[in-house]
Amino acid sequence: MAKLADISLAAGINILSAFIFFVAFAILRLQPLNDRVYFPKWYLKGLRTDPVHGGAFMRKIVNLDWRSYIRFLNWMPAALRMPEPELIDHAGLDSAVYLRIYLLGLKIFVPIAFLAWAVLVPVNWTSSGLENAGIKNITSSDIDKISISNVQRGSERFWSHIVVAYAFTFWTCYTLMKEYGKVTAMRLQFLATEKRRPDQFTVLVRNIPPDTDESVGELVEHFFLVNHPDNYLTHQVVYNANKLEKFVKKKSKLQNWLVYYQNKLERTSKRPEMKTGFLGLHGKKVDAIDYYTTEIDKLSKEIALERDKVTNDPKSTMPAAFVSFKSRWGAAVCAQTQQTRNPTIWLTEWAPEPRDVYWQNLAIPYVSLTVRRLIIAVAFFFLTFFFMIPIAIVQGLASLDGIQKAAPWLNPLVRVPVVMSFIQGFLPGIVLKLFLIFLPTILMMMSKFEGFGSISSLERRSASRYYLFCFVNIFLGNLLAGSAFQQLDTFIHQPANEYPITIGTAIPLKASFFILYML
Repeated sequence: MAKLADISLAAGINILSAFIFFVAFAILRLQPLNDRVYFPKWYLKGLRTDPVHGGAFMRKIVNLDWRSYIRFLNWMPAALRMPEPELIDHAGLDSAVYLRIYLLGLKIFVPIAFLAWAVLVPVNWTSSGLENAGIKNITSSDIDKISISNVQRGSERFWSHIVVAYAFTFWTCYTLMKEYGKVTAMRLQFLATEKRRPDQFTVLVRNIPPDTDESVGELVEHFFLVNHPDNYLTHQVVYNANKLEKFVKKKSKLQNWLVYYQNKLERTSKRPEMKTGFLGLHGKKVDAIDYYTTEIDKLSKEIALERDKVTNDPKSTMPAAFVSFKSRWGAAVCAQTQQTRNPTIWLTEWAPEPRDVYWQNLAIPYVSLTVRRLIIAVAFFFLTFFFMIPIAIVQGLASLDGIQKAAPWLNPLVRVPVVMSFIQGFLPGIVLKLFLIFLPTILMMMSKFEGFGSISSLERRSASRYYLFCFVNIFLGNLLAGSAFQQLDTFIHQPANEYPITIGTAIPLKASFFILYML
């Protein structure tokens, strides 16, 4: 069970780490070599030029002006004072909402923290429930005396917890309601002032049935001219162009290198050179700009040939198409209604932005989508269930006092105060987070297998599953499994009708673990 010293050590390590990363960021952003990395939008808008360098080579890489290091935090007040419309114009609506999330956290938790320390902490600290509970073998520490587990059973002091819980709930819901209304108004205003986009008039049609007499393009045109004659405008059939996509990505990388060397030419007024071998370490030395210009021209010809090959090959045509309408109303009607009696064909939905389309999933049949989602639902259940095993291991680390009794060989290590505080205070949370590093990648792979047609929908599904996974494993797993493992000896030697009392006393003792995890 973590003690106050363990929590203090974990807090100190995390605060020191955060300070080191913050200082590293502040120093790196001042270096001329990183100027385009930290201020890309200013360069794109023409609001910033390359820093003035002297003739020395060192000045081109390192900022030698010592006065700038004294003023390295000046950007923070300016960023906080920036008006919200200006912030939206500079960084986008998402950035403004992201900052409001932090402010929302302060609005919610600062008053809650003051109220909890003013009311609940004195009530719990002056109680003696852990001493007078009459239950033996309860593992606890001094910090658990400020939790609800230290209040005696049947005490009138529980009313303070009930009243404060209602106050917390009311304040949180009220703050969320006000913030939701503000963000909704910001979003509507942003959409109203934004220019019209093609995806606002376009619908994605999937699972187009095959027809022996017509091609997919002719079938789509005929279907929508008959069913939406007043609003149909045009359509674009989706092709299987995986090889073409690789060419386009390669061309994009080459163009990035070309822009890099062109910018380098502007800064130095000297034509850059490069080696054509592996990673530019060996090979013939050539003019970098001419080399990448030639490579891009060659690749552009290959892209044109591959595009003609794909468009003229019937096997490359996929049973999906983007259908555009003359008005948003027409697109909305089509996207939100069933097109035929058969609900498994001519499936329509709002088209994502071109950069948001996940092309590989557009040709998956409707029946296959249902089977895939069933498979992933079962796989996600087992993934969530079997993750309880590392949860139990982490709980063993969190209760080092209990392990010390079962493993005497740990006694020399545990006797060292700093080591014990590190193991109990810092290690459980970091080990649990290490287990979760690969979880987003696994969930994204599962979402792709399900067959969603846009990257944003893949991210939303992965995020919702990540939240559910954390709720079950991190919250419920640590709360129930951890308490059960810690009080296992008590469960074995007591009547069954006392189990709820033991669990009710043990669960609040897990508060220290969640404090460490949040740190």
